[in-house]
Amino acid sequence: MKLEISKLDLQHLVEKQIDNLFLIHHHERNIISRCLDSVLERCEYCFKHTQNKYYSQKNLTYFNPFHSGQYSIFLYFLSSEIFHLGEETRTLADRIYYLNKCMNGLDLLYEVNMPRIFFLDHPVGSVIGRATFGDYFAFSQNCTVGNNKGEFPVIGDGVSMQSGAKIVGKCKVGDNVIISANSYVKDVDIPSNSIVFGSSPNLILKKNKF
Repeated sequence: MKLEISKLDLQHLVEKQIDNLFLIHHHERNIISRCLDSVLERCEYCFKHTQNKYYSQKNLTYFNPFHSGQYSIFLYFLSSEIFHLGEETRTLADRIYYLNKCMNGLDLLYEVNMPRIFFLDHPVGSVIGRATFGDYFAFSQNCTVGNNKGEFPVIGDGVSMQSGAKIVGKCKVGDNVIISANSYVKDVDIPSNSIVFGSSPNLILKKNKF
C-alpha cells in the first residue's frame, strides 16, 4: 500500500494528536509502534475493495491520513487492535477512540466488531453501535446503528446506509439492501435486495436492481 507520509511520520502524527488533546506515555508510544504494521494491513485490505477514487493511486491501494474518511477507518482499526491486546491497554484505546470522535465526528467504539471491509463517506454525526455486520457495509453522515431493549441488529453483506438512516433493535437486514436517506428501521426484518424508505412500522420496500 502506498502511504502519503512515511510510517514513522504517521506514528508521530498519531502520538502528537493524542498528546495534544489528552496525554501519552512513553510505553504507549511503543504500543502504537508495535501495532502499526497490522493496522496498516487491515487498512490495505479494507481500502483495496472500494471503488472510491481517493483510495487508490496509480493502481496501488493508497492511504492518505489527511483524507478524513481514510483516517477515521485507520483510527478505528488502531483503537481496536490496541484494545484487543488486553485490559492494560484499554485507556490508550479509549483515547484513540476519543481522538476519532473529536477529529471526525464519528462515534465508533473499538468494541464494535466492524467487518474487514467497510466504507464510510462524510461520517460526521454517525453513531455506529454494536451489531453483527456483513462485509461491504457502508454508511454516510448522521447514521445510527444501535440496540433497542438490549436487542441488536444483524446486518448482511453489501448494506448501505444513506445520510440520516437508522437501524435499531431486533432487525435482520438482508444482503444488498439500501436504507435510504432519513429512513428508520426498528425491530423489523428487511429482505435481501431491497431499497427501504420511510419509518417503522410504515416502511416502503422496493426492489434493489443492482
